[in-house]
Amino acid sequence: MKSFPGFSPDALAFLRALKRNNRREWFQPRKEKFESLIKAPMLELVNGLNEAFARFAPAYVTPPQKAVYRIYRDTRFSKDKTPYKTHVAGIFPRHTAVKRAGACFYFHFTEKELLVFGGVYSPERDELLAYRALMRDHHEELTTILRNKKLKRTLGGLQGETLTRMPKGFPVDHPADALMRHRQWYLERQLSIKLLTTRKLLPELAATFELMAPFVEFLNRPFAKRPKPKRMDFMAF
Repeated sequence: MKSFPGFSPDALAFLRALKRNNRREWFQPRKEKFESLIKAPMLELVNGLNEAFARFAPAYVTPPQKAVYRIYRDTRFSKDKTPYKTHVAGIFPRHTAVKRAGACFYFHFTEKELLVFGGVYSPERDELLAYRALMRDHHEELTTILRNKKLKRTLGGLQGETLTRMPKGFPVDHPADALMRHRQWYLERQLSIKLLTTRKLLPELAATFELMAPFVEFLNRPFAKRPKPKRMDFMAF
C-alpha cells in the first residue's frame, strides 16, 4: 500500500480559521492554500485507500475526483447560507450504485474529529424494503458478521435509528425483529484526530474499512448487478 505522510498541521489550522471566517471574501484569496493543504493531499489519500480497496473490496474502488466531496455547500434549500463545509469527506460507493445509493464506505474529518463509517444512513423507501427483505431471509448471516470478535472490539455493534414496532408487511414475531426495525444500518468508529498528521492515518483507515467490508457488501447484495449471460449464436434466431 502506498505511503501517505499525513496532512500538515496547517491543514487543521486552515479548517479552524474557515470555521471562524466562513465567507467568500475570506476563502477566495486563500483558495490556493486550501488546494495545497487539503485538496491535493486528500486526493493522494484516496489513491492510497483505493489501492487497499483493490485488495479486499475491489467493487468500491472510486476515482479520487468522484470520491472527494466538494468544499462548497449547496445552500439553495437551507436556512444556513454559509458557503463552505467545515469538514473534509470522502465516499466509496459500490461501482454498481446509482447516485451513491446503497451501502458505502465513508470518512470525514474536521479540526477536532476523525470519523470512519460503513453502511447505510439515508435509504429511500424502496431501499428500506430491500434491506428488510434481505434481513428477513438472511438474518443469520448478518448476525454472524456482526458477532466477529475483532469487529465488535474495534467498532462496537450495529448503529442506526430504529422503529418502535415492526414495519408494515413484515411478521411481528420474526427472529430478526431487532434488525428489521432499523431505519439505518451502519458501523462507525471515531479515531484520534492526532492520526491525521501522521503516516498511521492511511493504514488505520484501510484496516477499519477492511473490518467493515463483509457488512457493507452484505447490505449491497440486493443492488449488486448480476452479469448478463453470454449471448450464444443460436439466440440470434
